[in-house]
Amino acid sequence: MNISRLRNFTSIGFSLTLLVFTIALVTTRGNAQCNTVTTGLREPLGTTLTNQGNLLVSETGTPATGSGRISIIDSSGNRRTLLAGLPSAINDVSEPSGPAGLFIRGRTLYVAMGVGDVGRAGPVPGTTIPTPAGPSSPLFSSVLAIQFSANTEKTTDGFTLSPADEQTLASGQTLRLSDSASNGMTIRMIADFQNYVPFPLPFFAGNVQLSNPFGLLAIEDELYVTDGGRNRVWQVDLVTGTVSTLVTFPRIPNPLFGIVPAGGPMLDAVPTGIATTGDQLLVTLFRGVPFPPGTSTVELIDPATGTDTPFITGLKSAIDVLPVIEDGQTHYLVLQHASAGPFFGSPGQVKRFDTPSGPPTILAACLTRPTSMSLDRKTNTLYVSEYGGRIVVIAL
Repeated sequence: MNISRLRNFTSIGFSLTLLVFTIALVTTRGNAQCNTVTTGLREPLGTTLTNQGNLLVSETGTPATGSGRISIIDSSGNRRTLLAGLPSAINDVSEPSGPAGLFIRGRTLYVAMGVGDVGRAGPVPGTTIPTPAGPSSPLFSSVLAIQFSANTEKTTDGFTLSPADEQTLASGQTLRLSDSASNGMTIRMIADFQNYVPFPLPFFAGNVQLSNPFGLLAIEDELYVTDGGRNRVWQVDLVTGTVSTLVTFPRIPNPLFGIVPAGGPMLDAVPTGIATTGDQLLVTLFRGVPFPPGTSTVELIDPATGTDTPFITGLKSAIDVLPVIEDGQTHYLVLQHASAGPFFGSPGQVKRFDTPSGPPTILAACLTRPTSMSLDRKTNTLYVSEYGGRIVVIAL
C-alpha cells in the first residue's frame, strides 16, 4: 500500500510501499546496522524469495502512469526487470499506487494490485469519491498469478505489459508473453475485487470505501488477501475462483480524541502483512490516522471459522509479521513502519517476540519507513524493503 494513503485511513482506506534486503548484527543505531544492498527502487511494497535465492520486489511506481514493476535482485544487489509496464496511477492521496504484496509458491508468483486511481479525494476532508472518468486500468484492486520457469528467472532481461494486455487479462483470458531471448511467461487475473462500495458518513453521504489489496498468502487451494481499504481479509478459492470475506475488522475509537461521540473520529484497522503459524493466520493491523502508538496489533485468525483474536498488542504501525521456529520454539518478528509518536517521524523497527505477551527484543531500529520482510532461512538473513526505494539486510 502507499504510505501517504495512510494519512486518510481513518475514513478512506490505504496504500503503501516498502522493501528490505540485508542487516548485519552490529551495534550501531540500535542492535543492528542496516546495510544497503539496493537503492533507487520505485517505492517498493512487497518482497518474496525464490527457490534460487533471488529477491523479487514489487515496485508500486512513480508519478508516471504504468510505471509499476517487479524486479529481480540477486544477493549482490544487482537488479533486473522481471515484468515492467504494470498499472500504476496517482491515488486519492496523490501518491503512486500499483503492484503491492508478493507471494511465490513453486513457479507461480501471486501479485496484489493496489487501488490505483479508482478513487480521488472527496469535497470534504477525509472523504473519497470514485474517479469520474473511471480508473486508468482494469487491473487495479485485483490479484494476478504469474508463471515463469527457473531458466527465465536466471536469464530474462524483462517482460513488458501493454494496455492491450491489461484488457486481455481483465476479460478472463490467459496472457502469454515473450522476452527478447524467447523466454516465456503466462499471466492470469485470479481475483478481481469490487473497486469500491458505498460508505456514507454523517457529514458526506457520497463517501465510498476503496478496495486496496496489500498482502497475500497461499495455503493449499486457498489464497488469503489483506485489504487495507475495506478492512478485511479476502479468501479466494484457487480452483473455482470464488471470492469471499474471511474476516472484517471493526474500527476502534481514536485514543487521542478521548471520548468519541457517535459519528466522531475512529481508527480503521488497515490490515497489511499476513503469515501463517501452524494452521492459523497472523495479520498485522496498521491502524489509521494519526497512527497513535499502542493501537496497532497482530491478529490470530482461524481460516476455518474466521474467528479473530488479538495476538500481539500495543504496537505502533505494524506492517508485517514473520514466525520463526528455533529449537522447536516459535518466535515472532514484527516489522514496525515507525516506532514512536503519531505519524511516521520515528525510525522503523524489527521486534522479536519470544512469546506474544512479550517483552520484545529490538533487533533493528535503523530503518526508514519499512514495508515488508522476507527471511532466507538457509542463511538467517532478513531482507527488508523501505518505502523510499532501498533494500537492506539483517543477519539474525
